[in-house]
Amino acid sequence: MISSKAFPTPRDLASALDSTGYLADDALTTITWLSLRLSRPLLMEGEPGTGKTSLAEALAEAMDVPIIRLQCYEGIDATQALYDWDFPRQILHIRALEAADGRPRQVEDVEANLFDERFLLARAVLRALRETPCVLLIDEIDRADDEFEAFLLEVLSTWQVTIPELGTVGADTPPVVVLTSNRTRELHDALKRRCHYLWLEHPTLARELAIVRRRAPEVPESLAEQVVSAVHAVRADTELLKPPGVAETLDWARALHELGTRDLDTEAAAMTLGIAIKYREDAERVRAALDRILGE
Repeated sequence: MISSKAFPTPRDLASALDSTGYLADDALTTITWLSLRLSRPLLMEGEPGTGKTSLAEALAEAMDVPIIRLQCYEGIDATQALYDWDFPRQILHIRALEAADGRPRQVEDVEANLFDERFLLARAVLRALRETPCVLLIDEIDRADDEFEAFLLEVLSTWQVTIPELGTVGADTPPVVVLTSNRTRELHDALKRRCHYLWLEHPTLARELAIVRRRAPEVPESLAEQVVSAVHAVRADTELLKPPGVAETLDWARALHELGTRDLDTEAAAMTLGIAIKYREDAERVRAALDRILGE
């Protein structure tokens, strides 16, 4: 396990991330390094596919600590992030107690054994507090509601939670927390003030080409350049519902290589467009402009 203090400078962190295959620019490296050094959560917003989730995974790998992921969704509440009780096992426990002496047990006798560690199902946030050092990834926080956001703010402020049956659980050392948002709604200022913040753009052409070279070295240089250039031309269309992200660039380059494609022409692009473009309306729009896109 590598401590977050093991990166004396942002350059050291950049080198550690690079060793995992994640190529971070100076702004991203600096704000991540400061979050580690000052024990502040890192909140990243940006379009899907800009590498927000991948950063948390690379950070955990670089620090040699586990990553605990909380995937947010509409309707998620504190219970689903903290803990639950294993009711089927509790019922079996009650029946076992009754079978042991052949008579119903008193309520107080049962409760004395029912709510303890062996029946506790720890969820992501509670696990992160108890299993630190770790990286806690709170993914797509913008999908949750205001109430859940307020709950997270309290946890990130105190680094502890209370379980009525067991007491207070706190982290001696705060976990490394990375929050991501696709900005489907605005987050509250209180949460943003608690975090270090960064807006992630899609990578530049040169950086994305470097990512493809690193993550898909089997793809010929010429084909990689053509795919990356085509993706950047596609992203320039601001009318698309969902521009392709870096993951789609990698998938497209690998797929074309598997097909034995040497040059990305209109025919090859049209046949494989569904790997990079995920909406019918976007696919129709891009397909109609393929000659211009590949020409660029």
